[in-house]
Amino acid sequence: MLGGKPVNIGLGAWPVVSLDEARDRALRNRRAIAKGEDPRAKPRSVPTFAEAVEKTIEIQAQAWREGGKSERQWRSSLRNYVLSELGGQPVNAIQPRDVMSVLLPIWGAMPESARRIRQRISIVMKWAVAQGYRTDNPAGNVLGAALPKIPSAETHYRALPYDRVPAALRKVRASGAYPGKLLCLEFLALCAVRNAEARLARWDEIDEESATWTIPASRMKANRAHRVPLSGPALQVLSAARRLNDGSGLVFPSARGGPMGENTLARLCRDLNLGCVPHGMRSSFRDWSAECSDAPSEVCELALAHVNSNRVERAYRRTDLFERRRELMEAWAQFLAGPERG
Repeated sequence: MLGGKPVNIGLGAWPVVSLDEARDRALRNRRAIAKGEDPRAKPRSVPTFAEAVEKTIEIQAQAWREGGKSERQWRSSLRNYVLSELGGQPVNAIQPRDVMSVLLPIWGAMPESARRIRQRISIVMKWAVAQGYRTDNPAGNVLGAALPKIPSAETHYRALPYDRVPAALRKVRASGAYPGKLLCLEFLALCAVRNAEARLARWDEIDEESATWTIPASRMKANRAHRVPLSGPALQVLSAARRLNDGSGLVFPSARGGPMGENTLARLCRDLNLGCVPHGMRSSFRDWSAECSDAPSEVCELALAHVNSNRVERAYRRTDLFERRRELMEAWAQFLAGPERG
């Protein structure tokens, strides 16, 4: 009975199919029906781990930020350390020992990368479980208990003491590098934003009349649109950037046109021996705001687009304290300008 209706399913003709074979096929049919399956349906082919990776990336990419590096990091880490061993195996055949053999060679040498690779393997395997190809996750808790415990090392972006940032920006301006890079790095520092937020800034996001830059949610880490109050010096940078217009709509296009590479500003900092990375400017700003301004911590955190970790407080306090942030960013810009600007 299938769907409440009697159905006849042939088992094959004797003597091609023996009596024992016919009984075995009939038993498999009954077991399939007991599971709610149609025994006439062709069994699905089990994908390989490499095929499952592609399916998983396709799903995960829906939550990744535009212009981000998540997909590239996924692909490069799995290609370099996993696919040669597991790529051709069906997902239902992979055992914890297989995953362990991939991770052990790098677990002690590069623990943070190894943890991320394990997490990515685990997500792929959870996809396989959700699709019915297996019932367990070979990169899950059992594997975690078997791997050696390595304490995580806290790392920070290289940043300058805030009182050295004005001199660093003067060095950037005097370097003679491509103006798009110089202006972008200065704009990043003035607005205390992240690398991609500045590099991919577009003119249609900026309202110069109200001195406001609205970064869309797709480029924000917290996936929320963020308003940035533009100080007088930030508007001067934008005025200079108008001369770089290449028709792409980007505020800071590359010398060849289109967006600058994600490592462009980091290379500039390294080539000029600034002693920091672009993201470190945010840390410098936060130290300055704590020591040299009277702005409440909440205003400083909102200036960095940090999300309040208190869910209840976040639910009730909807303001982004924009005007108070405008005062703070203007003071930061004047500090960066100093007496030697220009």
